[in-house]
Amino acid sequence: MSNSPTAINKRGTKVYRDGYTFDSKKEDFFYTEFVKKSGFQFDVHPKFILEKGGKVDRVNVIGVILTPDFVIYDDKGKMTHVYDVKNSFGVYGIDPVVSLRFKMFLVRYKIPVEAVVVRTHDFKVIAQGMDKRRQPKAALVRAGIDYDWIRATNYKEAYQ
Repeated sequence: MSNSPTAINKRGTKVYRDGYTFDSKKEDFFYTEFVKKSGFQFDVHPKFILEKGGKVDRVNVIGVILTPDFVIYDDKGKMTHVYDVKNSFGVYGIDPVVSLRFKMFLVRYKIPVEAVVVRTHDFKVIAQGMDKRRQPKAALVRAGIDYDWIRATNYKEAYQ
């Protein structure tokens, strides 16, 4: 089953570039066109512990981990964007389990995961896990990653 495709990657096509393995052509495109060209420091597929595993009575409990596609940092090393490339903003692209992990990430690391739907010359983005989330038809459209993540929310007063 290790070769079974994921929801984002129905054909199981991996892309290898610059020493990284991307799960899809869209993820690779986002990397080459937006992340790599941005000039910002970044990580590809870093692992974040959301809940530690451990022993409960006599059984081992698996921890909860989130591995976003990209994390972008400012010049001081602070996370400015946490991106996860998706095929859509609906339940097919972001199922309830993924949605819960996004919320847990926001609570623990104080920055939301931004779900990204890549297009030919730009991308649509919605910050996940908060009460005032943008709706898919009102997603923020960007041609670069130099913006404050609050714009990917529906907190209009915060960026006016």
